[in-house]
Amino acid sequence: MIILNQRQQELLGWVQREGHVTVEALANHFGVTHQTIRRDITLLADNRLLQRIHGGASAQSSVENVAYNARQVMFSEEKRRIARLVAEQIPNHASLFINLGTTTEEVAKALYNHRGLHVITNNLNVAAMMCNYPDCEVIVASGIMRPRDMGIVGESTIEFIRKFKVDYGIIGISSIETDGTLRDYDMREVRTSDAIINQSRNVYLVADHSKFGRPSLVELGPLSRVTALFTDAPPPAEMNAVIKEARVELYIAP
Repeated sequence: MIILNQRQQELLGWVQREGHVTVEALANHFGVTHQTIRRDITLLADNRLLQRIHGGASAQSSVENVAYNARQVMFSEEKRRIARLVAEQIPNHASLFINLGTTTEEVAKALYNHRGLHVITNNLNVAAMMCNYPDCEVIVASGIMRPRDMGIVGESTIEFIRKFKVDYGIIGISSIETDGTLRDYDMREVRTSDAIINQSRNVYLVADHSKFGRPSLVELGPLSRVTALFTDAPPPAEMNAVIKEARVELYIAP
């Protein structure tokens, strides 16, 4: 598992938002040499986090997500801050859906001290973690397991989720476009998230700042489908009106 320093994480987020950034622009922004930026780009490209091109770097394809083990270390501190803020909003003795994603897994970690939780998840990483929590019941969805991230998806997963109505649905996302459209990479994962939204009284969307404006293929729906958005930095200014119109509560982790 690679460990990215702060500059490399910020570089990656910038490339993901803009789609393409030159070595010169990156070197000027970070105040380092072109050689340092090229080493950063090589490291990130070798780990399939971005694409190395002549004179700069470009984002990964809009049809394929970054590998799971790489996503685990991307913006890890930001994800932990988001998770702690979400956990503060979840009372004891609540029922929850927790779906796939490295940020939702951080939320699961942050819920350790809660009591009386009833958790339904299609994420085996979450299930393995939370089944050891004191006074916590974990229900695992049926379906097809994806080895790459221990996620469970498919038609039987959706049918299983539809049997429940919970207090809180905790979902992650790969992309939030500036017009508020939520997107992800996998049609089956999007359909599962759609079912979770429909079966949750409150929907908490967790997304670090790199997800704003990031290209992704499959539409989940408008931002107005969620109750609250938890992130680590203010969204782009052009999204202010969209968030207000969607009547979504915005939480920014300190």
